[in-house]
Amino acid sequence: MSASNSKVAARLVALVAVMGALSIASVPAYNWFCRVTGWGGVTQESTSASDTVLDKTIIVRFDASLERGMPWEFKPMQREVKLKIGETGLAFYEAHNPTDKVIAGTASYNVAPFSAGYYFTKIDCFCFEMQVLQPGETVQMPVSFYVDPEIIEDAEASRLPSITLSYTFHVTELPQQEVRLSKDQPNPLN
Repeated sequence: MSASNSKVAARLVALVAVMGALSIASVPAYNWFCRVTGWGGVTQESTSASDTVLDKTIIVRFDASLERGMPWEFKPMQREVKLKIGETGLAFYEAHNPTDKVIAGTASYNVAPFSAGYYFTKIDCFCFEMQVLQPGETVQMPVSFYVDPEIIEDAEASRLPSITLSYTFHVTELPQQEVRLSKDQPNPLN
């Protein structure tokens, strides 16, 4: 192989390596971008409540859906709450596994309109971890949140009368430990 062919081959290998690295980094970079900007209705997370509560109120609506093929039943326990901006809200969703199998699920979420995503802050949420429901099991899952008072400084978001928090549950593969445990347990439907 000539020196010029070796250089071309080395450049092509380097290009493939760079393209592969960029594709691997694109998902975490996109997630980071959405979380920082609230783009696409991605919410913020906090470990504590807001320090400020305003007299202005906002309505938070709740929505639930299932990915195609997810056999659970899933719904919000309340359709909406009215709370002061900065006040901590608490809502519950209910999931039921009507099958005779252990099924794990993970919830994805967003906020509409998208301009509110940056200001909607979750303190604790069932969506932070996988949920495993035994056959016939029904659970109520909480989400605690607040709308950041900085929303009133945003020209577009400050005029919003309501925000909708939406969850979609997706089937998740059970960890092997959970699969073994579920086979050893009696079926509660029998």
